[in-house]
Amino acid sequence: MHPFEFYLKLGFEHISNLAGYDHILFLVALCAVYKIQHWKNILILVTAFTIGHSVTLVLASLDIFAIPSNIIKFLIPTTIFITAIHNVIGPDRSQKPSKMGRNYVMALFFGFIHGMDFSNYFKALIMDPSGIIVPLLGFNIGIELGQLLVVMFIVGIAFLFLNVFKFKHREWNVFVSGAAAGMSLISMLDNKFW
Repeated sequence: MHPFEFYLKLGFEHISNLAGYDHILFLVALCAVYKIQHWKNILILVTAFTIGHSVTLVLASLDIFAIPSNIIKFLIPTTIFITAIHNVIGPDRSQKPSKMGRNYVMALFFGFIHGMDFSNYFKALIMDPSGIIVPLLGFNIGIELGQLLVVMFIVGIAFLFLNVFKFKHREWNVFVSGAAAGMSLISMLDNKFW
């Protein structure tokens, strides 16, 4: 079995690697509606996404749950598209950050879907499901650290546009969410499974 550090690095690279831009794009869509003042809510949403990702890795590694990869390749951009559209036409979360239960459930559920994308590779790495604890812990801490780095960058860019360039928050949200929706729609069409 590989050491803890191997899985930590693997998790970090899984999120921060630009080749896997779908996770980054999901984080961009997830954060688009929030301001820097809502950093606690963003942190909890990102952690909910990681928890969903973790649960899926465990279930897939233990052969309890599996979805064909061609369906997952379609569902991942679908989660981005739904998140982006929800940002624009959903309730104004920037005004009521305490009422976020639906957003947490959505991030958790979408984490399940995103976790399936990596589950076969992860399962092959651990080989023995009885030794899943160290790999899972290392991988998920790496994912969380990678996500936090990406989120800090996204929130920093948003802060710059909202406070230095004086973009209106609604315009920023529509621009970023629209871009994420457009990119995810192209990916959905490229990965349709029917």
